[in-house]
Amino acid sequence: MSDATPVLFWFRRDLRLSDNPGLAAACRDGGPVVPVFLLDPETEALGAAARWRLGRSVADLGRRLEAIGSRLILRRGPAAGTLLTLAEETGARGVRWTRLYAPETVARDRQVKARLAAAGIGATSHPGHLLHEPWEVGTGAGGAYRVFTPFWHAIARLGLDEPLPGIGRIPAPAAWPASDDLEEWRLGAGMDRGAAVVARHAKVGEAAAAERLAGFLEHRIASYGRDRDRPDRDGTSGLSENLTWGEISVRTVWHAAQRAEAEGAAGAAAFLRQLGWRDFAWHLLWHEPAIAERNWRAGWDDFPWRADNAEAERWRRGMTGEPMVDAGMREMYVTGRMHNRARMLVASYLTKHLMTHWKVGADWFAECLTDWDPASNAMGWQWVAGSGPDAAPFFRVFSPTLQAEKFDPDGAYRRRYVAELAPGPPHADARAYFEAVPRFWGLDPSGTYPDPLVDLKAGRRAALDAYGKHVAVRPGGRTSA
Repeated sequence: MSDATPVLFWFRRDLRLSDNPGLAAACRDGGPVVPVFLLDPETEALGAAARWRLGRSVADLGRRLEAIGSRLILRRGPAAGTLLTLAEETGARGVRWTRLYAPETVARDRQVKARLAAAGIGATSHPGHLLHEPWEVGTGAGGAYRVFTPFWHAIARLGLDEPLPGIGRIPAPAAWPASDDLEEWRLGAGMDRGAAVVARHAKVGEAAAAERLAGFLEHRIASYGRDRDRPDRDGTSGLSENLTWGEISVRTVWHAAQRAEAEGAAGAAAFLRQLGWRDFAWHLLWHEPAIAERNWRAGWDDFPWRADNAEAERWRRGMTGEPMVDAGMREMYVTGRMHNRARMLVASYLTKHLMTHWKVGADWFAECLTDWDPASNAMGWQWVAGSGPDAAPFFRVFSPTLQAEKFDPDGAYRRRYVAELAPGPPHADARAYFEAVPRFWGLDPSGTYPDPLVDLKAGRRAALDAYGKHVAVRPGGRTSA
């Protein structure tokens, strides 16, 4: 590749200028770099909240590129054909991008590489979304890990290069190709009136992500191990949405947390372990892509979960009559995210107390979360449901009452999001839930809070009975389920 030959850099879930190995390599090629973002069918298939949040991040990246004399070219259409057209328009003889690992993106990228190669155009993918590539971490026998703890021990032994510095200049082409208008894509249309509510809580872009990390390191990482399970406290990093869209690299976060640990921050080790869980989810999805759609454990396809049903719709609306469950669902509509403790609880309630298939819940999370991550979403739902990896004991049933007593003892989280529980004027976030949800739900804060959908003890007994029968009919007992 000569110094004058342009290269396309295809941004995906790496919407940043700092510690971006693929972008850095494109700049090192010596010729002009044309940054590109594509609205291809795989991206258009994202849920409403994820599409809205992605659009905000793309807009922020575009502004950052313009500030250093570059620009972001937007095109809509299937990736392979669209990149070939751009290469023809610009004279580019190479395309670079950061790897992704979900089945649909892997298939897309393989097709792109094949089409580009056939046209004589180089195609190079780079790391940057994970701590370690899924194929780099293997068991002693060379296979994939299926349990987190040995996986964690394996990656803890691996070294990790320091983050790359931010890019302050990107060589520009003599003439820029035409670009779509981001507003015309209407990425936020599916959010309707909920977008204005969620926007109050989103921290979008590379600068916001760096600021969020700095605040966490200064104020909360020391107590993270104690407070991370408390939805009534501001005890987590809040970085999930930024990591999802690559506004900050996980390598940057990892090294920052390691430095905090070396300086004596008590909660840093627990935080690093959570970053390990993120890599583990992608490790599983890469090696066993069916986990996103089907039961991971053999023998679970005949478990008597229900398909979608009226009680599941009440769950979706945050109207189950269980305040801790409803608070979690309403937090999602107000902020675009949900505290991890609440995610486990609402998933347990749907799959066990309501005996509804985990895929019903996983699909709804994909529609509503601004930090939706396909690997973590699939692993988390199957872990709770009992059909996934590390799901032991798979028959655990989270009690909304006991979870509230332990993790929201003063009721602050429930009052923050469930307006009907407030003895006086409800919290602003509790009122915001009614502003965010679809009008056709017909909900308002003056309404009566519903009675519980199911008796918790009876629901738990029914779930345990179903799980017990399922294991009993499987040869080998519990380990075969």
